Amino acid sequence: MKAMHLLIPLGFAVALQTGPAGAADEMLVRVNTFPTARSLPFFVGVEKGIFAKHGIKLEFEFTESSRAQREGLASGKFEVVHSAVDNALAMIEVAKVDVVIVSGGDGGTNEFIVGKDINTFADIRGKALVTDAPNTAYALQAKKILLRHGLKDGVDYRINAVGAGPFRLKAMLEGGDNAAAIMNLPFSAQTIEAGLKSLGRTIDLLGPYQAGGAFVLRSWAKANPETLERYIAGYVESLRWVLDKNHRDEAIALLMDKRKLSRSLATRSYDLMIEPGFGFNPDAKLSVEGFDNVLKLRQEIEGGPAPNPAKYLDLSYYDRAMKRLAK
Repeated sequence: MKAMHLLIPLGFAVALQTGPAGAADEMLVRVNTFPTARSLPFFVGVEKGIFAKHGIKLEFEFTESSRAQREGLASGKFEVVHSAVDNALAMIEVAKVDVVIVSGGDGGTNEFIVGKDINTFADIRGKALVTDAPNTAYALQAKKILLRHGLKDGVDYRINAVGAGPFRLKAMLEGGDNAAAIMNLPFSAQTIEAGLKSLGRTIDLLGPYQAGGAFVLRSWAKANPETLERYIAGYVESLRWVLDKNHRDEAIALLMDKRKLSRSLATRSYDLMIEPGFGFNPDAKLSVEGFDNVLKLRQEIEGGPAPNPAKYLDLSYYDRAMKRLAK
């Protein structure tokens, strides 16, 4: 078996600050996200001083689960979350917390990964689906995919909700009843290097999907519009740097350094993350079709009335951020 690196950051906290300490015009933004290869724009924004250029002092930490992330945002532990936007829907509809999605982000780079002894979806029967939370985001994608293959949650398989990507990676490598999981980069690549297999990309199995995006408490956005606009502008500019293939070698080196990846894993992660539709959305623009599919999937799997997209979105901050970048 090839050597692998399990990405389980100690305490899941990485405090990254930009700009000169104590600069009078800097605006503090605390961001929480998952420890995946899609953290690359944050590392770039720090290393290149892009957030600082936009007047943002960034404090950045990783989460151990979407549940902890949602609770942290609701309690004011941080201001901005980058995560599967379905988590914002869950906060609004289930926890009754008034959050709002302010940008898109990516298509998820998700694949349906299965164990070494699994060759078809039918082989998952009687085993466990490994998820982050049991009823949001990629767990819903997995349930839908399995329903299409005649397998029903709680009847034909059980849920093993273990948390973020590093924990799902660990569970899948341990094997046993852990038969399947939705995995993204670099974890999907790590499982394949270890001899596990993919039964397909979720976008091929289910169609376009707005996976990652940024969301905030609506009250914070209204009270801090300029800070949010500057933050989004900094993120979009950092993402533009990532998507510029002229920076490929440097981006791969950053992934190797910051995420402790082998060169092969960093290279595969970068090349897939910049693939249109599968990886990052150019300029972090929200995919209308992808978001509509998120809403339809949540309604189908979790129930409830047909959702209204306008209830969850406020892209006015994003639009003003883009005007800042155009100056």
